[in-house]
Amino acid sequence: MYYGIRARTRNPAVSNPFDELARDTLLVVGALFPIVNPLGNTPIFLTLTRGLSGPGRARLARAIAMNGLALIVASIFIGTHILTFFGVSLPVVQVGGGLLVVSTGWSLLRRSDDAQPGGAKEPCREDDFMRQAFYPLTMPLTVGPGTIAVAITLGANRSGASGWKLLPIAGLLIGAAAIAVSIYLSYRFAESLAQALGESAMNVVIRLSSFILVCIGVQILWNGLSTLLKSL
Repeated sequence: MYYGIRARTRNPAVSNPFDELARDTLLVVGALFPIVNPLGNTPIFLTLTRGLSGPGRARLARAIAMNGLALIVASIFIGTHILTFFGVSLPVVQVGGGLLVVSTGWSLLRRSDDAQPGGAKEPCREDDFMRQAFYPLTMPLTVGPGTIAVAITLGANRSGASGWKLLPIAGLLIGAAAIAVSIYLSYRFAESLAQALGESAMNVVIRLSSFILVCIGVQILWNGLSTLLKSL
């Protein structure tokens, strides 16, 4: 029997636009967070900022987070254009970045427990640490070649799939901002983590983290080299 009431049916082809926003946000976070690994970089950050005050470390953490956000956003949206302009391929970026990561990790392995940044015997001023905010603390320590390569790939795939639209752009920006917030919180409270672990345990964690950093650099270097060798 027909009562003149039409049931409302949802067209499955029409998706909620906010689903796309959430998907792009989670895509960036899921792809980049394990590579950035701010919690794992905390011991190395503490080693490189030994002697810096708590407020100074907070300001440095904020600067690194902002630098990391700028690098990730630039890699997503204009990374492919920059590489094309200079005629550089992603494997070459991996080779060069892998060498930088290996160099940083090796220098940390050889650093003595009481060494100051730059090899100075006297305590460094906050300005000395702030000059290291971009290199090496942001790149390659925090946002390294692996992060940049993945971010460039995410941007290239997203723009090729549906073009740049408002919601995908917003999702990518929110995801990048979430990564930056995780960097800031991890580095901001790095000293609390060190106090909880104790000096002896922290020294062990620092050495292990430095060795893992060398291994990551070798892996990134090998990934780039293997791709280049296959193209010959």
